[in-house]
Amino acid sequence: MVLPLADDNSDRRLFPYVNVTLIVLNALVFVFLQGFGANDKFTLAWATVPHEIVTGSDEERPERVHVNPNTNVVYRIHGTQKSTPHIYLTLLVSMFMHASFLHIGGNMLFLYIFGDNVEDAMGHFRYAIFYLACGLLASLAHVFMTVMLYGANSKEAMVPSLGASGAISGVLGGYLLLYPHKRVTAIVFNFLSEVPAFVAIGMWFVFQLISGLQMLGGRGPDGVAYAAHVGGFVAGLVLVKLFTPDTDAVSVRPEPFDPDDRW
Repeated sequence: MVLPLADDNSDRRLFPYVNVTLIVLNALVFVFLQGFGANDKFTLAWATVPHEIVTGSDEERPERVHVNPNTNVVYRIHGTQKSTPHIYLTLLVSMFMHASFLHIGGNMLFLYIFGDNVEDAMGHFRYAIFYLACGLLASLAHVFMTVMLYGANSKEAMVPSLGASGAISGVLGGYLLLYPHKRVTAIVFNFLSEVPAFVAIGMWFVFQLISGLQMLGGRGPDGVAYAAHVGGFVAGLVLVKLFTPDTDAVSVRPEPFDPDDRW
């Protein structure tokens, strides 16, 4: 629906050292520790499993196949590996892991486009803490919703989750409040357009929200942790002002309306 390609960086003051470092760390983990996604032992050991987070148990289970007796639909139930030194560290490590080239490529594109501006507003250190805090809160939102909807011992709660999208969703939430009118070049409904940030990010969030609500209506999980996306986005909205005390440096006020400015 919406694929951002670039934004206006003409007012950026700082080189985004932290944002670049985050992108490099994600790439290094995917290449060297996950073996381009082929190292299942590492991935399953360090992905976040809602059942394990809620129970505090670090378990090792083989992959299983489950057949629904009513529909004959075959489900693949992922296995897990023991993680060290503590199960709750998976909430942090899983933020730097990805399942495929498409997964990491999409996430890093969003982080590259929007993260540098948020870092510019917050400063390097505050941005690093903000990013990690949003990621942790996003993971906890996914754990909470999974357990609430399906139960701590359900097959859904045994599925490992991983990815930087929760933290990046927080970055999007922060960007939306800091730069609502900044121009974003994006593919919108298959058309190349330049739209205000509140349109590009707003459409993205609406899609996440609708997809997440479909799960509440009875649609099963499709492999995307929408609760993490929504939770991270809300965390970004709530935390951004705490991490940007110098509000004069960012576009927190709408620009004057120009009737000739079409989007």
